[in-house]
Amino acid sequence: MRIARFTRLHFLVVMLALGSQVHAQQNVTSDSGAVVWTSPSKDSRGSMPIGNGEIGANVWVEESGDLLFYLSRTDSWSENCRLLKLGKIRVALTPNPIPEGTSFSQTLDVDQGEILIRFKGDEQDLTIQFAVDANHSVVTVDVESSQPIEATVSLEHWRTSRRELEGADVHSAYGILGRIFVEPDTILGNQKNQIVWHHRNERSIWRANMELQALGTLAQKQADPLLRRTFGASIEGDGLISQSPTSLKSAEPAHEIHVAIYSLTAQTETAEHWLEQLKLSAKQIESTSRDERKAAHREWWRAFWDRSYIRISTNDDDDKQVLANINRGYRLQRFMNACAGRGAFPIKFNGSIFTVDTLDHEDRFKGFDADYRQWGGPYWWQNTRLPYWSMLESGDLDLMMPLFKMFSASLETRKAATQKYYGHDGAFFPETQYFWGAYTESNYGADRSEMPDGLTKNLFIRYYWQGGLELSLMMLDYFAFTGDEEFAERSMLPLASEILTFFDEHWERGSDGKIRFDPAMALETYREAVNPLVEIVGIQKVCEEMLALPESMTTEEQRSRWRRLISELPPVPMGELEGEPVLAPAESYTGKQNIENPELYAIFPYRRYGLGKPDLEMARRTFVNRLVKNTGGWQQNAIKAAYLGLTKEAAKMVGQNFSSKSGQHRFPAMWGPNYDWTPDQCHGGVAMIALQRMLLQYEGGKIRVLPAWPKHWDVEFKLHAPRQTTIEGRVENGNLVDMDISPPSRRRDIISGWS
Repeated sequence: MRIARFTRLHFLVVMLALGSQVHAQQNVTSDSGAVVWTSPSKDSRGSMPIGNGEIGANVWVEESGDLLFYLSRTDSWSENCRLLKLGKIRVALTPNPIPEGTSFSQTLDVDQGEILIRFKGDEQDLTIQFAVDANHSVVTVDVESSQPIEATVSLEHWRTSRRELEGADVHSAYGILGRIFVEPDTILGNQKNQIVWHHRNERSIWRANMELQALGTLAQKQADPLLRRTFGASIEGDGLISQSPTSLKSAEPAHEIHVAIYSLTAQTETAEHWLEQLKLSAKQIESTSRDERKAAHREWWRAFWDRSYIRISTNDDDDKQVLANINRGYRLQRFMNACAGRGAFPIKFNGSIFTVDTLDHEDRFKGFDADYRQWGGPYWWQNTRLPYWSMLESGDLDLMMPLFKMFSASLETRKAATQKYYGHDGAFFPETQYFWGAYTESNYGADRSEMPDGLTKNLFIRYYWQGGLELSLMMLDYFAFTGDEEFAERSMLPLASEILTFFDEHWERGSDGKIRFDPAMALETYREAVNPLVEIVGIQKVCEEMLALPESMTTEEQRSRWRRLISELPPVPMGELEGEPVLAPAESYTGKQNIENPELYAIFPYRRYGLGKPDLEMARRTFVNRLVKNTGGWQQNAIKAAYLGLTKEAAKMVGQNFSSKSGQHRFPAMWGPNYDWTPDQCHGGVAMIALQRMLLQYEGGKIRVLPAWPKHWDVEFKLHAPRQTTIEGRVENGNLVDMDISPPSRRRDIISGWS
């Protein structure tokens, strides 16, 4: 039965019905996926995330009745390449909106990308509507009250003076050696009826980082991406006047109060130029009325949710709570992807733009400000990729562009590094890197006296370069979904071609004419490996996909080279278990150092084994006997179970992932910290991918529907597939009772997983 849309009227009725005394700690999730809280929060651990893809906010109401929120951006990189918050803002209302006997609700309406807060008492009915405009760089706080009220809006900034990171706090600047200093923000006075502040990088780690890695000559030709980067915001509102450089107050009581926060990141010659750009941006936004902007904002979110959906139900009482968690978790993680996925930089795996302070925590992380995140500013490919694989089938292809742009922008650096270190063509991408494409100082190693250029001190990533292959496959899949030839020409082909060239030219051939991958490693788990499986299956898969492109897109010389490269690969490493063959991490390997299953990369991401492919039982045997059986965080066992058609295992792990909770946070999708930080984007990303692949898998021209779907789970879904295909289906009582395929010509390419 199709689930009805959660109408605005229904939404408000539910909010009123859920009203409770303010001290009752209750959370409710409606059928629409809206998250409703019926009591205020003690601190930022009770915040709700919201954003427009570039700007984010963590929003909560304290027990005092004050509204607070952290403001963030995807591009607010400090001089130390830490992704900082813009600041913390408090809105205090007079009279107090939450006296004794007042009911309270705070609702995240994911359908419309808004948070609605309501205080209702015998003499007062007050609502606060909070939104991050989907189309503009502005955050709005709109207050409506049955009784006249006054507001005080304050900036509560914590980067007030230069300070040195000490103790465990240093980990939030992971990769930097030596003393690390956080520079203060600047509050701009004399801004009439406005609060204006910024953080401006008057120094940068970039040049020293490039020079350390023997890339100083290249750095002379490039612009420093951190120096003079300036990020901040301005706050203003109807009827609000300045009380101090960090505070605005109502000139007189009113029934309505409208607050706007405009933010900007830009690299400018002077701080004054940044301020001019900020004011110009605000003026341009204000040229469109609030009502028009609100309508366009809601239309963006309507179109977003119309792209795809998965809605599961069951008559099995034992599964109802698990399925409620899966429905909620999938929808909220996709919402968080949208809230942080349209900015200038990719989603940070370790907290995205929704980190909060840990000042009142009760664990070992107690006492950090909201800029803290484990593993700091660098990107790990192993982690970064996981939210992005889900965006193909969800149809959120626009959210993938920041990832591709970051790697395209660093291709020149990686080509220069390859030539400098190894004296051959092509490009390799490190497992851990700053957004400009270079290692961190600590991973590369500051003392180079006995180390050749390019050799990293960090043994876990010394030869860990396979991420470029997976990136290439993801881009090839993106092209298969979109048919975007401009993207292929400008981004995909240049990157994938150079990456394949690196793998072709880097290692010698043995007497059998095959590449001998040595020295090499099998992910981070086996630091010394010969002929690792990941490289072998990755190179072959990417070459095959490149060869399958229309010949007009590549040259005969390239195609000949890729065919030769396939022919020169060694065989896939195999082992034996109780007399039966299984996949092996490498031809030879030593010393387990991490908790990954490299051999299972042949199933995901490289899809060499799976349903409808040779040696399925051998692949299943390998999976069942894997060393690392965990789920959660960046563990991908749920995805691999789905690809192998192991329905029970996949369903169990997806349920576990989406049912997990952060021990410190109120919002149900603030996963983590797991291996990384909260909210852990790897955790939600893995569960999304696995759930999708239980419903739909693609390979070549074929689409497999319900390959690993439990027959006792009813479901309605809309997902995407290659060749600009969408599939809407409905399963009831173990039967696929309805399926709509667009374009209709793709129906002949459907394979039913239950046939």
